[in-house]
Amino acid sequence: MTGLKVLKSKILNGNADNVLSELYGNGKILQEQNNRYINLIDNFQKAFPDHSEASFFSTPGRTEIGGNHTDHNAGRVLAAAVSLDIVAIAAPNEYKLVRIISEGYEPVEINIEDIAPHIEEKFTSKSLIRGVCARFKMLGYNLLGFDAYISGQVPKGSGLSSSAAFEVLIAFIINHFYHNEKIDAIELAKIAQYSENEYFGKPCGLMDQTTCAVGGIVTIDFKDFEKPLVRKVHVDFAKAGHRLVIVDTGGNHANLNDDYIALEHEMKLVAKIFGKSVLREIDEKKVMEALVLIREKTGDRAVMRALHFFSDDQRVVNQVDELERGNFDRFLRIVTESGQSSWMYCQNCFSNKYPDVQGISIGLALSQYVLNGKGAYRVHGGGFAGTIQAFVPLDLVSHYVEKLSEVFGMGSCHTISIRTEGSIMVKI
Repeated sequence: MTGLKVLKSKILNGNADNVLSELYGNGKILQEQNNRYINLIDNFQKAFPDHSEASFFSTPGRTEIGGNHTDHNAGRVLAAAVSLDIVAIAAPNEYKLVRIISEGYEPVEINIEDIAPHIEEKFTSKSLIRGVCARFKMLGYNLLGFDAYISGQVPKGSGLSSSAAFEVLIAFIINHFYHNEKIDAIELAKIAQYSENEYFGKPCGLMDQTTCAVGGIVTIDFKDFEKPLVRKVHVDFAKAGHRLVIVDTGGNHANLNDDYIALEHEMKLVAKIFGKSVLREIDEKKVMEALVLIREKTGDRAVMRALHFFSDDQRVVNQVDELERGNFDRFLRIVTESGQSSWMYCQNCFSNKYPDVQGISIGLALSQYVLNGKGAYRVHGGGFAGTIQAFVPLDLVSHYVEKLSEVFGMGSCHTISIRTEGSIMVKI
């Protein structure tokens, strides 16, 4: 850890510019981040006056590039960490308490001796913190308390995985203070996923947490859930002549858990007909040959979603191949194909409970109109409500953002860049 006065002096004197510019960029955004980090120091001192030293930690959000709803059926995905992050300034304490203040939220305090799930905490950040602490203890890891003040710039409900970034951040802080960062990124991602599944109450695969923990552009193969194969894909998106834009089309995820559960469940129903637990264990050809039986046993939507899985799982392999060959135009075509498959087959662009609310569908249609054959666009993340993703040519970025903002409101479009670092201690 470093003295708070020293940290503040380094930032004010520009000695942290190199570190922060690598994470966020230069110019106006660098000054904004300098101010953000200074404010974190000041707020931490006010909230926890007993501490004279602390450390900064940063965990990025993530964007899904390929493999929509493939991870939970042992498929493959392509994802990337993004420049929007969650930052904490933290220090260990001696009280067996995890005390966290996040900007804009009420303070949270967790007794690390109390690791049982609290039903009243479900779907709250408190459940995520308790779940992470619980999993550390279940796995036999050392765990003591810490104090943290947190600033989040990953928009909630944006599809950029603010919850996964938050979980991984908490896990990384514990890993740093009490395990000298010896627990690897994949294990931290599993701890975070456990918290979200078992304590927060949301079913999810491991893609979000893994990408936030590892950073960069990664392809992940979940054929073995216990030992997913994670490989970084080395490509410079900045040189491809496109910017990545995430558009928040509105809608509320609060009442959509049943939709997410049904999607995974229906895919697995098809697998069970063949005596398997996930679709990765069967061949698409067998599904096509047994189509009459499967329709009778599972219904048509399950069949359509299974067909989406097979095609999108293979698309990830093709996307990685095209990127590494430098064929960006071919990569973009596959991105749009993935989006069309999600729209038609996976059917996660709106909830059939709310057929008159189709922000994602409107966003995709508008993207097709504005881009007019250029770039690429697709549903982003879980779907049913929320965000779409677009790769927009540089000369169209301003026009695209203007037109999409006219429909979805100012601040709905996030123009972001890929971040090479995963969850880290920021060495100021």
